[in-house]
Amino acid sequence: MQIDRSTASAGPTATIAKTANELEGVLVGQLVNAMFATLGEDSPGGSGEEMFRGVLAEKIGVQVARGRGVGLSDAVTETMIRLQGEGR
Repeated sequence: MQIDRSTASAGPTATIAKTANELEGVLVGQLVNAMFATLGEDSPGGSGEEMFRGVLAEKIGVQVARGRGVGLSDAVTETMIRLQGEGR
């Protein structure tokens, strides 16, 4: 089931979708941060870049989630809505 984030009405479903999207952004940011950790000290940006890698990774994660994402937020949203319907 594909969740249409642009037409989600205000309410529980919209809140769930927004939260799932934020979760996806955080997780993608953590993945990017782990990838940056493999660069070592020989990265093109030098020592100045190293100070801001965490912030850059976080912002990349947010932008990926705002775009098409990686599909995680849709799956989380669908599962949470289904579980709410089951009364869990």
